[in-house]
Amino acid sequence: MKKILLILISIFMLSFASDIPTRTGTFPDKEMKSQNKKITNLVAEEISSTLPQIVDKYTTLISVKANNLTLVYTFKIKTGSKSDEVIKKEDHSRMKKAIILGVCQSSSKFLVVGINTSYIYISAKTSAQLFKFDISQKDCVKSKN
Repeated sequence: MKKILLILISIFMLSFASDIPTRTGTFPDKEMKSQNKKITNLVAEEISSTLPQIVDKYTTLISVKANNLTLVYTFKIKTGSKSDEVIKKEDHSRMKKAIILGVCQSSSKFLVVGINTSYIYISAKTSAQLFKFDISQKDCVKSKN
């Protein structure tokens, strides 16, 4: 419960961080990055405590880690009878579009302050990496155009 409260407070702080003036009129970049690293670590730690999480009948979230200012989510995908190569070829662009849209909607407060997201999908059959999508605020701007 304490961690959830810390995360909520951190998100609240993120919402207003760009509006906090200092003597120079901007929020100090070094302090902002340090705060965001702490938030990234807290979020990864909190989500990790609930894993694994079944997302749908094909997908399970198995890991969330903080890597500097990036939240790295790792999912296992049940691919059925399709080979890894077929999945990569047929599903990459559809998955990328859906992931970017979802992350831009659900994580906009993080992205705005420079906390990025990386989604890694691995095959449940072979443990091979199928997809990796790195998402930052600029991807959200591109997807709107």
